[in-house]
Amino acid sequence: MDTGFTEFVSTRVPWLRKVAYLLCGDWHRADDLVQTAITRLYTHWHRAAGAGYLDGYARRTLVNAFLAEQRTSWRRLVELRGTDRERSVPDTDREAALDLRAALDRLPPRQRATVVLRYYADLPVAEVARVLGCSEGTVKSQTARAVDALRLLLPAEPIANAEGRP
Repeated sequence: MDTGFTEFVSTRVPWLRKVAYLLCGDWHRADDLVQTAITRLYTHWHRAAGAGYLDGYARRTLVNAFLAEQRTSWRRLVELRGTDRERSVPDTDREAALDLRAALDRLPPRQRATVVLRYYADLPVAEVARVLGCSEGTVKSQTARAVDALRLLLPAEPIANAEGRP
């Protein structure tokens, strides 16, 4: 049991961490979410290993941990942002990436989860509905609302830098 779990986790932690970061917008919270998801996955490993699609099981566990955290008051009481320098993710357009992350952070948790699962994890509507435990229509409406909100939050044109270049 431990060998299969260890192999799975060691190969999937970077991917789970990226998904968690996109959900919560903070590397420290992302690490906590991944740890929570891995712990839950370990306690149910016999069921997860028999499910056949471990990536989906792990992703759903991570999203459920994120949504559960959003419902608790702990998040409102403890704010860990800004204490350490966050690790940077290689990106050709850092300003646009920062703008997108800030806009994602302003979305409600379920809309953020829908956008991350649809566009980052590249899941079809039916799979997102299964992961979030809702109907496909709800996924479509949440995605549409989230995209509309992102359009309002993000600049339509790239902002020019000091030299006047976009």
